Amino acid sequence: MMSSDEPGVTPFHSAQASFSKFQRQYQQTLDRWTPHVVQRWLSTFCLLALFMLRIVLSQGWYIVCYGLAIYLLNLLLAFLQPKFDPSLEDDLLADEIEEGGDQSVPVLPSQRDDEFRPFVRRLPEWQFWLSATRATLISLFCTVSEVFDVPVYWPILVVYFCVLFALTMRRQIQHMIKYKYIPFDIGRKARYGGSK
Repeated sequence: MMSSDEPGVTPFHSAQASFSKFQRQYQQTLDRWTPHVVQRWLSTFCLLALFMLRIVLSQGWYIVCYGLAIYLLNLLLAFLQPKFDPSLEDDLLADEIEEGGDQSVPVLPSQRDDEFRPFVRRLPEWQFWLSATRATLISLFCTVSEVFDVPVYWPILVVYFCVLFALTMRRQIQHMIKYKYIPFDIGRKARYGGSK
């Protein structure tokens, strides 16, 4: 007669196997969505519209909405910034020269005729989308609980967010102008060979 308690199978192992199976299925789903950029972003905007509709109709959870807006602003700024910040490189080079270091350190090309350097984002588009979607879903789930419905005077939050958005985007645009980079390639045409 076989015993129902097999020696190698414990509840921990079965839970771990179930979690591992769920992780594989989740990763497969994400892998299937990867090439569909427009559809991914449309679904995220639909989730954001659903969230905003929930906020407007319920007239509550303004703190959750404000937190989501700040987080999305942070993601947007990371998406617009280069991975290797030229202002930090300039500061490091100046510090090294001040400390008496090697002054003949080779500098990366900075003129138009120098070597081509593609724009590499600090936050790739995929991570931006995934983080924004997860944050929106978490915010939607937070609006189910009354714990997160903290009474606040929402116009102050809106004005503060608008001022914060304007100041940070102004600083980011000034950074783009100063270091001559554009985080988008809309309208650019690739030239291979040929004359200028």
